[in-house]
Amino acid sequence: MDEMDGSSFTWVDFYAGLADRLLDYKGDRQALISRIQSAYDGMGMKLPTLDSQTPPADIDPFTVFGLFNKGISDDNRRRTIAALATALDIGAEQPNEFAGIPVLDNRNATYYRFVDDVRRHEGDIDKLWAVFEAAIAYADAKSTQSEDAFETAYDEAYQLPYVGWKLTMGLYWMRPYTYINLDSRNRWFLCEPDTVDPQIAARLRGLKKNYPDGRTYLGLCRDTLAALQTGSWGYKTFPELSLAAWDVSETVNEQNKKAQETKGNALGDADVETTRYWLYAPGEGASMWDDFHGRGVMALGWDGLGDLTAYATKEQMRLRIQELYGDETSQSNSALAVWQFVHDVKPGDVVFAKRGRTEILGRGVVTGDYEYDPAGGKYPDIRKVEWTSEGDWQVDEKLAMKALTDVTDYPELIAKLEALVSDEEGEEEAPTVEYPPYDREGFLSEVYLDERQYDTLVGVLRAKKNIILQGAPGVGKTFAAKRLAYSMMGVKDVERVMMVQFHQSYSYEDFVEGYRPSSEGFELSKGTFYIFCKKAADDSDNDYFFIIDEINRGNLSKIFGELFMLIENDKRGPKNKLQLLYSRELFYVPDNVYLIGMMNTADRSLAMLDYALRRRFAFFELKPAFSTDKFREYREELNSPRFDKLISCVERLNDAIAKDETLGEGFRIGHSYFCNLTPDETEGPKLSQVVEYELVPMLKEYWFDEPAKASMWADELRRAIK
Repeated sequence: MDEMDGSSFTWVDFYAGLADRLLDYKGDRQALISRIQSAYDGMGMKLPTLDSQTPPADIDPFTVFGLFNKGISDDNRRRTIAALATALDIGAEQPNEFAGIPVLDNRNATYYRFVDDVRRHEGDIDKLWAVFEAAIAYADAKSTQSEDAFETAYDEAYQLPYVGWKLTMGLYWMRPYTYINLDSRNRWFLCEPDTVDPQIAARLRGLKKNYPDGRTYLGLCRDTLAALQTGSWGYKTFPELSLAAWDVSETVNEQNKKAQETKGNALGDADVETTRYWLYAPGEGASMWDDFHGRGVMALGWDGLGDLTAYATKEQMRLRIQELYGDETSQSNSALAVWQFVHDVKPGDVVFAKRGRTEILGRGVVTGDYEYDPAGGKYPDIRKVEWTSEGDWQVDEKLAMKALTDVTDYPELIAKLEALVSDEEGEEEAPTVEYPPYDREGFLSEVYLDERQYDTLVGVLRAKKNIILQGAPGVGKTFAAKRLAYSMMGVKDVERVMMVQFHQSYSYEDFVEGYRPSSEGFELSKGTFYIFCKKAADDSDNDYFFIIDEINRGNLSKIFGELFMLIENDKRGPKNKLQLLYSRELFYVPDNVYLIGMMNTADRSLAMLDYALRRRFAFFELKPAFSTDKFREYREELNSPRFDKLISCVERLNDAIAKDETLGEGFRIGHSYFCNLTPDETEGPKLSQVVEYELVPMLKEYWFDEPAKASMWADELRRAIK
């Protein structure tokens, strides 16, 4: 009997007893099948499909365990266990709970291929019985002989079709204190930080897509168990580990569902549902297009995965796809497509159905959430779609091969596709999106400025049309920029805000227009600011905001060209058109376009702003906000003496930086390095990470010619959080 340690997993005794009883039927499997059939007859239930013929001609012991360790309700598990206990005369107490037990997918619930599958070979099921017997012998009486016998039998069994990682699940069922379960959920958990000894995690990651052979697997079992029993992870046995993996993965799954609520927070888009655009292949070779179009759906064909919401991470999906559909490749693209179908596609998104790489079959708007339909055959994962266009259009560029591809970030491609499928009466209207409101109060609740400063900032931008937010690193320039735009619009309309980042290679051609290589040589391509201005001109009743990060990193004269004049407040509008450099088109900057630039005053690698541009922008300085009422409230909410000591040290450091003749106030450390922390994070490693990997390198750069001073302040920061 497998060694017990007193853990409260009541199912272990019954599972071990069932394994022992099943071994009695190794030489008489027909009798075993008859008893299983009688158990189901007694329940008034149909025996699940276990082969091409019913009842099956043969069966292995792991598949018997799979009868009640798959996607069924706990009530049905208990009924099945009770019936099998009676039919097989098992005296052990029947379990009432199933904590820490991995389960099979209902569509992959046998350990062998069906008899009419060409990959099924004579002797496959015998190999499963052999490893089952050897596993019991090794678990109950460990010796060199039993170890060798197990490794030999394991190596024969794990390579069978339909087995792979699933074999470790079966071994765990029968002797869970000896054999570790390495299903996709557990493998993900074991490779997470601080789950087990890092060396164990490294060994498991080193396996990559390859299943471990018997010697490797048994070594992992022994070494992981030893690490658990000497460590301080809160679980010392494999059932405890498996239960923790389940709990943590379920928590992660819930966090992933809520991820869209917090994603993009630094830019102010946390609660904005934007329209995304997708390329979609309706079945292999678009074979399902007519069906899906007629039903008003889009669907995916990885039917073996079951309900896709059961997977906590994309990595779990990838590992499962490898297991089901072959491990010759990483299956990363497939996993991404499936994950995005569940978590990223949203009602209101636009879908272009395609065939191959050059043909568009239709356009639609997603109208429903993800649904799992077990009766959907090969395509059980669906979303409802209102197909707005149907046809056969050729695209003059190569489209992605994936089943589902996000093309939201490719506006030129989207414009081509929309133009392609437009009907004769005009272009398709974009789906309506309800954006959340955002106003002055919303801005003041998030940004460390007072009412007077906000009113001044808005007033200057309204009057000048162009403003640069400047300040030291970490004062929240990027954080404030979009929020300023949204507060002035009164709504978080992301369609009316665009952000770009200047750099040394950014050019007039990127910003306004220029010639770009194409399949036919070179063609005139419009830049981001040009396109944005045209969009704003067509919607003159609403304000538009163009945000430029790191505005002083680009060659501004080169980037703006003739727009130096057109961005001036009194040079706006159609009466002030100017001919563009390449197209010779008469162009103007609309009155409803506002420019917000951001500039880091501590970047010594930057040249001074062009005077001509400086005259056309107002400048507003954002300062470290440690002394503001809002930041003091934040400190009080955290109630962390450790955090308070660090902030006090940073304030002293900022005084020293401001007084330094080679630096000055523009080099002070901003408050955003310390924002959005929880009380628990202030007591954990988070503060140390900020100090060591963000602040200390910055100090070394500041005082590169005074290393002693940099070292002194680094030590001061470290002492503050000890």
